[in-house]
Amino acid sequence: MFTGIITDVGRIVGREEAGEVVRFAVASRYDAAGIALGASIACDGVCLTVTAVEPTEEGARFSVDAGPETLRLTTVGDWGEGARVNLERALRIGDELGGHLVLGHVDGVAEIVGREDGPDTIRFTLAAPADVARFVATKGSICLDGVSLTVNTVEGLVFSVHLIPHTLAETAWAGKRPGDRVNLEVDMMARYAARLAEARALGY
Repeated sequence: MFTGIITDVGRIVGREEAGEVVRFAVASRYDAAGIALGASIACDGVCLTVTAVEPTEEGARFSVDAGPETLRLTTVGDWGEGARVNLERALRIGDELGGHLVLGHVDGVAEIVGREDGPDTIRFTLAAPADVARFVATKGSICLDGVSLTVNTVEGLVFSVHLIPHTLAETAWAGKRPGDRVNLEVDMMARYAARLAEARALGY
């Protein structure tokens, strides 16, 4: 479980393909002593399991494996060496819930179709996959590449979000451009509300 509040921006420093699994090495500022093997770390919003970790001068280098389903449903397969990824450690009982509840289970990949730069902020317009667009609501929460954001507008499959200076400084979003693909996870409450409505309509 996560919150969508990014705690570091990591860098892919290694990619190794072994059959149907791809292993990535990620450089971060996290303390290696605080990362246990088997721990969950959200990388661009994808919950991945730490398979190796070692200390570095900057913090830690950890490895995560991505299987066929993850590679098919997310942008993870696009990562190459040098790519910057938003990182978040798993939520612990007692931690502040600053964003919204995020599972790290990506629902689909959205495409950035517009970017409007203001003096300090940036407004991004994105196209959602058709099968998840119905879960995107104005003023609702959404997780994009691991970042908890508020939806500003919705028109069909297209929606917009507005990023403030702090978010742009603390995540990899400042470098996003039209044509880029991002991992999208809808608010779990929207998903359950839709399921309850479907069940009621079907009479069970």
